[in-house]
Amino acid sequence: MRTEAIDPPGIMWQRVSPKYVTVRVVQWAIGNLVAVLVLSLPLLLVLTGWWRWLPLWLAITVPAAILALAIWRLLLIPRQVRAIGYAERDDDLLIRTGIFFQRTVAVPYGRMQYVDIAVGPVERGLGLCTLKLHTASPGTNALIPGLPAAEGARLREQLSARGEARLAGL
Repeated sequence: MRTEAIDPPGIMWQRVSPKYVTVRVVQWAIGNLVAVLVLSLPLLLVLTGWWRWLPLWLAITVPAAILALAIWRLLLIPRQVRAIGYAERDDDLLIRTGIFFQRTVAVPYGRMQYVDIAVGPVERGLGLCTLKLHTASPGTNALIPGLPAAEGARLREQLSARGEARLAGL
């Protein structure tokens, strides 16, 4: 289903690298491993006999439900990565994210204060980076994760040049 507010007509979205799925899976694994281990502690205490007051079905249900939710989120990661896109227009940069809750952010070049590139250890190993646009508004969450490093550097330079040109025109 296409929504005009989210996908304006005539926009050719540039997608992020498919390697970004690996970054998201590593983040998922670290976070969910900790959660499942912590929530499995009551089950371990019930099975060893330390806790007799907690029913066994409850001690099994909680980590099992969290594990099922984690697997569902794992299955969504490739689709979430495919939903991330950006488009350079004449006056602004559009950034699109989301599957269920879709969001499109338009950042005018003249409002950009600086463009930041961040690289984590997994991203660095895969040759990826995250580009973040800073504006005067602290509520602007304009970032493009999963860009190939060369594309991130090119986009940083181009956006900085366009921002300076628009700012000088004011």
